[in-house]
Amino acid sequence: MKATTAARRRPAVVPASRARWAGVLMMLASGTSNQTGAAIGALAFPVIGPAGVVAVRQWVAAAVLLAVGRPRVRAFTAAQWRLVLALAAVFATMNLSLYTAVDRIGLGLAVTLEFLGPLTVALAGSRRRLDLGCALAAVAGVVTLTRPEPASDYLGLGLGLLAACCWAGYILLNRSIGRSLPGAEGSAMAAGASGLLFVPIGLAALFQHPPTAGALACAGAAGVLSSAVPFLADLLALRRVPAHFFGVFMSVNPVLAAAAGLLILGQTLHWTQWLGILAIVAANLVTVLAPRT
Repeated sequence: MKATTAARRRPAVVPASRARWAGVLMMLASGTSNQTGAAIGALAFPVIGPAGVVAVRQWVAAAVLLAVGRPRVRAFTAAQWRLVLALAAVFATMNLSLYTAVDRIGLGLAVTLEFLGPLTVALAGSRRRLDLGCALAAVAGVVTLTRPEPASDYLGLGLGLLAACCWAGYILLNRSIGRSLPGAEGSAMAAGASGLLFVPIGLAALFQHPPTAGALACAGAAGVLSSAVPFLADLLALRRVPAHFFGVFMSVNPVLAAAAGLLILGQTLHWTQWLGILAIVAANLVTVLAPRT
């Protein structure tokens, strides 16, 4: 009788496989939302420019995440503040460099270059040959998908690589914050600090390029879809899956970017690029389905 009562009081343990699949679904939702928001935000480039879009995006994301996370600022320790401010700086730099790169070299190539960040995390943290093979297969798929050629816009390519470095830092910092602070407090505070950084930049951009209602709506949608939703989804996913697994799975972002470009921006794909999509999807499926010891 006592054993039965104790068993009833014992909290249920969520199987590791269930937590892993929940993390996979969160990562997929994060990527889909992120690339859809990026494409919608690009529609406002002709009116308010990349800096204006990123500023509005940061402000909307900050408002949403602060309302959801409700961080207890006074309870933060010095170490937690360092993590939060580092993530805020990385988040702001990543978004500005990526959107400027999208404006200069296009969504597909910019997102592909940004993907090198998660790939680096995957290669650095892997302990299995299978993971390394899947990462290399994903790289081959990305190359086939975008068919990169020599470009004269070296600034755009450099900004894409800067976004890649920031994305790698974003993965590691978000994971550390998820372990250091409860709920979404750390991510919310980082989004708020990032929004403050963009106040002078955004005001200058909007003063130079007066916004329209449609442009503000597109930028605001980018804030929700490409910042608020992925921020929370990534934070929760990184509590359920290893950082290198997150990095390999995020190779699906170029695929999602291609789909968003086709549906929202009217971009078309060559049949060789569809082969690249299949290679990336296959690499992710193997990574997800392969048994782990």
